[in-house]
Amino acid sequence: MSDANNDFIQMTATEAVNRLRSKEISPLDLVEASIQRIEAVDTEVNALPIHCFEQAREQAKSLDLEEHAGNPKSLCGLPIAVKDYNDLGGAVTTYGSPIFADNVPLKSDATVRQLQSNGAIAVAKSNVPEWAGGHTFNPVNGLTRNPWDMRKSAGGSSGGSSAALASGLVWLATGNDLGGSLRTPAAFNGIVGLRPSPGRVPRGTRLPSMDTLWVEGPLARNVDDLALMLDAGVGQQIDDPLSFDHAGPSFVETLQGTGMPKRVAFSPDLSIVSMEKEIAKVCGGASSIFADLGAEVTDDIPDFTGVLEAFQTLRAVLFATMMGPILLKHRDQIAPEIIGNIELGLRITPSQIFDAERVRIELYKKVIAFFETHDFLICPTASIAPFPVDQRYVTEIDGKPCETYIDWFSITFALTMTACPTISVPCGFTTEGLPVGIQIMGKPRGEAALLLAAKRFEQAVGISKQLPITPKKII
Repeated sequence: MSDANNDFIQMTATEAVNRLRSKEISPLDLVEASIQRIEAVDTEVNALPIHCFEQAREQAKSLDLEEHAGNPKSLCGLPIAVKDYNDLGGAVTTYGSPIFADNVPLKSDATVRQLQSNGAIAVAKSNVPEWAGGHTFNPVNGLTRNPWDMRKSAGGSSGGSSAALASGLVWLATGNDLGGSLRTPAAFNGIVGLRPSPGRVPRGTRLPSMDTLWVEGPLARNVDDLALMLDAGVGQQIDDPLSFDHAGPSFVETLQGTGMPKRVAFSPDLSIVSMEKEIAKVCGGASSIFADLGAEVTDDIPDFTGVLEAFQTLRAVLFATMMGPILLKHRDQIAPEIIGNIELGLRITPSQIFDAERVRIELYKKVIAFFETHDFLICPTASIAPFPVDQRYVTEIDGKPCETYIDWFSITFALTMTACPTISVPCGFTTEGLPVGIQIMGKPRGEAALLLAAKRFEQAVGISKQLPITPKKII
């Protein structure tokens, strides 16, 4: 690619938006740079299989930069990737399913509209698993590979978005997170991903409107860029009754603060999940950085007993609610794992739901008590390193068999059940050179303090400076 376009790709999103705002560069400059990078790199990674190039070019040409330059929340024409679970008006949205292979929504969903109103330009749709899952492949758009090692999985379900960021195809990307669909691929690809508090980022009407398990959130190469995208993405949209306007200082502004955590807790496994020894070692070493930053590090975590079973129940109910009617019409076009999820939800009894909700209620009380004495809870983002791409899902962890196809990312869905904002930040590498991520969970609606702590941690680790990377073919 040209030297100028390569220079654009190397910029952070924050640098790019600052240069757009000052009119040193134009939105079309960045759209063309993104398109050229996608065409040069993505034929093998397959992070962004659905292209919106002409639509992006037209939007870049027509964007009123004068108007957006005066909006501190605007991305000023920065190209982004939109996950293929999100509706983007005028572009194919498949959800990774052959049932929707030709589905073209007339308008964008609430998540994307909010970003577009603040100057984001969607240049492509990012690949996803069929409906849900921790490994990004589907019968419509194929398999996404991890740019750190093309033999490995990019994770899921935001695997396409995460791989696109790591390999420099775009500067920001949308993600969403039910049981870890945003955090796990962030860890696998060495980028940053935030699961915000429910309602912080508006959601589209495809999801049950009162559900609090599934949230939308930003993905970026570093914490500064993530805060930039969060500012552009928060706000109330009529589609989402849980959404609300952000009343405090911008998240970018809060990163200028000097506050540091006084007391944090670290656990390698939350006392409930299996964990590869190497992952536990890398994350344990990284947790000591908080001590170096002046915080006391304890192992005094909340009791998560019963939380994994409760999540499995509530997740199954959510799948049955969303997809029961689709199963009746299209069973032969749905992956067997998803059919199993839906059918499990249809078999759930009222007493199982009551029990699961009681566990969730009690967990929240324990978490509130925990935050009376601690600022953050810290643990690994994933129990394993990125696994081979030809493996449909993980079947065992450290020699212990997994009972279901989602057991291997249970350390993320345990934190989902708290409703607390949680960020995944790169913290090191395995001996094979694969990224490892650490989760930092903050207080309810405590994104501002969480982002500041994550930035301090990120600066100490220094991994974000390695991005973007050229995809690695390792034989």
